[in-house]
Amino acid sequence: MRKFWSIFTALLLLWATDSLAQESSRRVSYLPHWLPQSQFAGYYVACEKGFYRKHGIDIEILRGGPDRSPMEYLRRGRADFAGSFLSCAIRERVRGLRLINIAQIIQRSTQMLIAKKSSGIESPKDMDGRRVGLWGADFQVLPKAFFMKYDLNVKEIEQGPTMNLFLRGAVDVASAMWYNEYHTVLNSGVNEDELTTFFFSDHCVNLPEDGLYALEDTCKKDPEKCRRFVTASLEGWAYAFRRPEEALDIVMKYVDEANVATNRCHQKWMLERMKDVILPPGLDVPVGVLREEDYANVVKVLETGGLEGEVPAYSSFFLNCVEQ
Repeated sequence: MRKFWSIFTALLLLWATDSLAQESSRRVSYLPHWLPQSQFAGYYVACEKGFYRKHGIDIEILRGGPDRSPMEYLRRGRADFAGSFLSCAIRERVRGLRLINIAQIIQRSTQMLIAKKSSGIESPKDMDGRRVGLWGADFQVLPKAFFMKYDLNVKEIEQGPTMNLFLRGAVDVASAMWYNEYHTVLNSGVNEDELTTFFFSDHCVNLPEDGLYALEDTCKKDPEKCRRFVTASLEGWAYAFRRPEEALDIVMKYVDEANVATNRCHQKWMLERMKDVILPPGLDVPVGVLREEDYANVVKVLETGGLEGEVPAYSSFFLNCVEQ
C-alpha cells in the first residue's frame, strides 16, 4: 500500500508540474504601441471574442502609451509580444536588440503632411523654408526622406500630441496619421477642400508600419506560440472588419477604461482606415506577411537617413507565422 501511495504521489506531482508548465506556455502578454484605440481593434476583438483562448493562448493585453516603450518591454521581458513600426524595429535590431517580425499588419504608410491651402502650399517645393511640425525621432524617418527627395530645407518645429500648433497657425505644415490626426483636423471644422495633403505613400516613400514583434529567443523556444498568437490576432482583425459596430463597442470599452479623450465617431473613422491599410487594394501577399522588397525599401530609406550598423538579412528578421 505504501508503495502504491508513493507511485500515486509521484504521478500526481508529475501531472501538476506538467499542467503548470503548459499553463505557463499558454500565458502571454502583448503591448500595443499606443493608448487604446481602433488602431489595435483586432487584438481587443480577438481577446473579447475568445479567439486567443481558442488557439490555446491566455493573453494579457497591456496598456500602451507614451511612457511605455514596446522595445523596452520586450528587452526587459515585461511583454512577450509588442507592436512597432517596421522602421523602428529595424533600427532597434541594428542597435543590438534581437527582434523578430512575426507578422506585418499594416502594409502601407499612413503617415502624411498636411497644409492649409491658404498658406500657399500646394506642392512639395512650396514647403521650402516653411515651418514644419515634426514628432519624435521614430516618426521623422519618412518626412526627412521626403525632404531629401525634394531637396527641401524646412524649419523643423517640435510637434506635440495635439494639432493645436497647426490649427492656430504656428506651423505651416503638420505631421499627421491618416487614421488619426487628419480626422481630428477635419473634426475641428476644417474642410477637406481647404487642405493640401501629402501622403508619403504617394511620393515613393512608402514604408509599411505596424507589425508584431517578439525576441529571437521567444521565437526559437516556442515558435508554435508565436504562430498561435498571430493566427488569433488575424482572426480578430477579420472579425472586426466584418462586424465594425460590434468591434467599436469593444474598442470603446478599452478606451473608457483608460479614460482616453476620444469618441466613437473618431474611432469609427480610424477602424475604416485600418481596413484600408491592412487590406489595401491589390495586396498580393497574405495579411501578416512582410514582403522582402518592402523590407529592402525600408532598409534603404534608413541607410540614406544615416543608419549605421549591420542590417540583418530579411530571412533572419522575418518569421512567417501566417497560416497558409
